[in-house]
Amino acid sequence: MTAELALRIGRAVGCDACTVVVGQDARLSGDVLADAVSAGVRECGANVVRLGVASTPTIARAVGWTGADAGIGITASHNPASDNGLKLWTPSGRAFDKAQTRDIVHRLNRDEVSLAAWDEHGEEREWPDAAARHVSHLVSSFDDLDDVSVAFDLGNGTGRVSVDALYELGATVNTIDGQQDGRFPARKSEPNAETLTALRRTVPALDADVGLAHDGDADRLVAVDETGAYVPGDALLALFARDAVSPGDAVAVPVDTSLLVQDVVEAAGGRVTYTPVGDVHVAEAVAEPGYVFGGEPSGAWIWPDETLAPDGHYAALTLADLVARGEPLSEQVADLGGAGYATRRASLSFDDKHQAMDRIARDIHAAYDEVDTIDGIRVDTDDGWFLVRASGTEPLVRITAEARDEGDADRLFEDVRSLVEGARVVA
Repeated sequence: MTAELALRIGRAVGCDACTVVVGQDARLSGDVLADAVSAGVRECGANVVRLGVASTPTIARAVGWTGADAGIGITASHNPASDNGLKLWTPSGRAFDKAQTRDIVHRLNRDEVSLAAWDEHGEEREWPDAAARHVSHLVSSFDDLDDVSVAFDLGNGTGRVSVDALYELGATVNTIDGQQDGRFPARKSEPNAETLTALRRTVPALDADVGLAHDGDADRLVAVDETGAYVPGDALLALFARDAVSPGDAVAVPVDTSLLVQDVVEAAGGRVTYTPVGDVHVAEAVAEPGYVFGGEPSGAWIWPDETLAPDGHYAALTLADLVARGEPLSEQVADLGGAGYATRRASLSFDDKHQAMDRIARDIHAAYDEVDTIDGIRVDTDDGWFLVRASGTEPLVRITAEARDEGDADRLFEDVRSLVEGARVVA
């Protein structure tokens, strides 16, 4: 991601807009890229509302708050500090969909942008109060949290909105690595069981009720229970879904989500819809009537009545509120019954993963009556389910199988592994 490319993308967005919000996470390359994006937008005659360093959820919400036509966030989310990229947002808080993204790519490839005359360039103004607006909205959306103690690992990222909102609601909050530093010196930007060792020690040491953590741009939220145990993403997804669902409501999750979520949602009278992997696909589903929640086990959570963007801040307040209203988090997770689910995974190397997937698809269609191909190949059986997907970045085919019983999971996994291995045979 170079300044030249950022400039061109700014032009491609700006030529179809009147006003564009521009913000960035704390990465060191963000200033240069944000300057280039802003210049490209204004060269096409559109105005820019510059937020400075802000979380991705704040940038996404600010598009609607300012009456802008689009938003551009400069961030690489949970990726390493050396990476950077651009996320494009609509006024609804939803990320650009495939068609909108395709239009931008076509403009880039064909250089189909119209630059404004020298005296008709757009103007840039700063709006430093976006984070305060977000905090105020969160505080007005939740009851007091006077009895909740939180340890929060910000990982040197842009998640301060969550801490400020919790504090304003009366929670006791202790932060870890709260200073913004785009080098992410304390831990990797992606929060998971391996990178959150400090938080897992801190929560029981402080006798906190819950530990929370964001990635670099705070669109993700993960959790540690009061004992210091990391809460698996599927369990957190099930907790949020159960809290949101009433009879007849729908929840959207990606195809690699545990059966646990389906069982919990159906027990509450709701139904689950599966989407391709990626929060943009979840957002597309929950934008339809009848959906009250959508999420990914990776830590992206969407409440469509709030925003169609994954909002880690809203998720943090929601989980703190769940802890305030219910049992300790470890007991809430145990009540889900997740211990009874068995998952098996493997990644197999192929010289040509796409050719292999074509052969695998033919074999699976021949062996099973009902096959879902919205993202890879998923098959639901009486015992569980399996998913076969080509890696997006490596010459690998990934297999996941899950069942409610260890033996069933082993049998299902071996069956699908045998089918995948069969793709190595030359037709």
